[in-house]
Amino acid sequence: MTTSQSTASQSTASPSTTSQAPRFTGDALPYAGGDPYADHRSADFPFTHLVDLADRRLGAGVVAANDEFFADRENLLKPGPAEFDPERFGHKGKIMDGWETRRRRGASAARPHPTDEDHDWALVRLGAPGVVRGIVIDTAHFRGNYPQAVSVEATSVPGSPSPDELLADGVTWTTLVPRTAVGGHAANGFTVDAGRRFTHLRVNQHPDGGIARLRVYGDVVPDPVWLAALGTFDLAALANGGRVEDASDRFYSPATNTIQPGRSQQMDDGWETRRRRDKGNDWIRYALAEQSEIRAVEIDTAYLLGNSAGWAALSVRDDGPGTDEGPWTEILPRTRLQPDTNHRFVLDRPVTARQVRMDIFPDGGISRLRLFGSLTEEGAARLASRYRELDSTR
Repeated sequence: MTTSQSTASQSTASPSTTSQAPRFTGDALPYAGGDPYADHRSADFPFTHLVDLADRRLGAGVVAANDEFFADRENLLKPGPAEFDPERFGHKGKIMDGWETRRRRGASAARPHPTDEDHDWALVRLGAPGVVRGIVIDTAHFRGNYPQAVSVEATSVPGSPSPDELLADGVTWTTLVPRTAVGGHAANGFTVDAGRRFTHLRVNQHPDGGIARLRVYGDVVPDPVWLAALGTFDLAALANGGRVEDASDRFYSPATNTIQPGRSQQMDDGWETRRRRDKGNDWIRYALAEQSEIRAVEIDTAYLLGNSAGWAALSVRDDGPGTDEGPWTEILPRTRLQPDTNHRFVLDRPVTARQVRMDIFPDGGISRLRLFGSLTEEGAARLASRYRELDSTR
C-alpha cells in the first residue's frame, strides 16, 4: 500500500492515522437483472451517524475534475443512492449515475498500460468545513469499470479558492486515505483520524474508472470570526456547528434533518417517527455550537400534514456536549402544533444553554428546529480556542 501521488507539484503532508473499517475488495458479479442493489456490498460503518460534510444542502460541490468523459463529477454528491437503468445509453456509451472517466492508455504500443503514477482526480469543496471522521466511496453499479484503488487528500484554504488556486504550488495536502484497493458495486468505508479542520478534498482514482457517490462524515467546526460577525444566528444549525446527539426514534427519517439548511421540501426531508402504541413520547437531544443565549425558537412542520407532532416542548441545560446527567429546565411548555406550519416563539428572557431537548407528544414529526441567539463570552472563547487548535493552515 502506497500513498497517492499529488497532481502538479503540491507538497503532501504525512498521512493521518486511518484505522481499519470493513472493506470490499475484488470484482462484483455482472448485473443479472432484477433489483440492481440485490448484491451491493456494504456494512454498518461506525461514523455514518455524523454529519455529511459534503452534503449539497450544506453548500458542498465538486469544483473540478481532470476527466469526466462518461459521467459528470457532480453526481458524486447527489443525495440518495445511485440509480441504474440497464438500457440507458448515449453517444459516449452507458450512462452512469456517478463520476466516470475514460480508460487510460500507456505512452505507446510497446507500453500500452498506464503507469503506477497515472490517476484521475476530483476536487470537492466541503459544504461545512470540519474534522473528517470517516469516508465512504461507493462504487454502486460500477462492476467492471470501477477504479483499482482510491486515495483521498485534504487541505484547508480560506475563502472561496478557485481550482487553480487549490492546485497551486505551496498548497499542503494531507493524506486521509492512502492508496487502497476497493471493490466494485460496493460501499467502501474508511475511518479517518486526522484531528484537523479541512475545507476541501481531492479524491483520486487509480488509474481510472467510476465512483457513484462520495460521503464525508465528521464534525462541523465553524469559523468563530464569521459567527461573531453575525451576532445572532441559528445556534442548532448543522452549518454553525450544532448537532443531534441522540433521538428516541429514527424509523422513517434521521433526526439530523431537523437542523439542515432551508425549509423542508417534502415529507421525508424532516423527522418522522413510527406510530406509538404506548403512553410515552418521542424526543431529540441537541448540542449547540457552544454555550449560548437562546432568545427565539422556530418549530416547523412543513409537509407534515396527517403525521405532524401534536404538541412539542423544549428544555435546556448547560452541561457539556455528550453528557446526559444534569437536570433539564423547561423553556417552552407543551405547546400545540399545527400541520404544515412554521411556529415562532420569542422567549421572555435569554436562556443560557449548551444542550437542548425537544419532546414531541405523542409521536409524529417536525421538519425543522431553529434556535436563534448568540454565543456567550465563555462559549465564544472555547469555540475560538478549538478552531485555532484544529486549523490546519497554522
